[in-house]
Amino acid sequence: MAEPYHKKYATIITDEMENSAKARGTGIAKRSPAYIETKMDEGKAVIALTQDGTWAGFCYIEAWGHGKYVANSGLIVAPEFRKYGLARMIKQEIFKLSRKKYPDSKIFGLTTGAAVMKINSGLGYIPVSYADLTDDNEFWKGCQSCVNYEILMSKNRQNCLCTAMLYDPEAKKNHVEELALRKDFKKEIKLFDRWVRLKKYVMLKINKSKASVFSIF
Repeated sequence: MAEPYHKKYATIITDEMENSAKARGTGIAKRSPAYIETKMDEGKAVIALTQDGTWAGFCYIEAWGHGKYVANSGLIVAPEFRKYGLARMIKQEIFKLSRKKYPDSKIFGLTTGAAVMKINSGLGYIPVSYADLTDDNEFWKGCQSCVNYEILMSKNRQNCLCTAMLYDPEAKKNHVEELALRKDFKKEIKLFDRWVRLKKYVMLKINKSKASVFSIF
């Protein structure tokens, strides 16, 4: 768990969040170093460091709707430590921390990453519609800095390039199994990636088509 003395890494973390989003060509809800520092002070973050103190990864918790919903946000791994399974370990730790601090809360996430979708599925998340997420306006305000915010608002906050996933502690096991991703999705990352690319293609194509129509008038 991240502690207050880890605040010296806050700027490095936020810079990498932004750089990573730009490299992927995806949107991101920007967070300031001060915001990350607050999460560390509150004990609502997980940080990964090497033995010599080099920053390797990070993730934090946000609570919405008076604690009814919890989001594990800002998952980021330093470039030199990627493809070693560190993201999965961080997600597992932040998930456990979320369950400890908010045992009755639903845990959700919005992601454009196929790898994160696969990790979430392994933790018990299921893909859901945006209507199943928090209606807390403060959460959705966080999307304003995302490059895809216009698409989100054009869909009345009911869809966007991100895929919504939810873990419900009250869901019956059988119900979860019925709604969970197909078994082959759990085994094959390429299927997640194919889904993400397909959704991105469809959403962007629809948005461009609307822009073309409006440009006529």
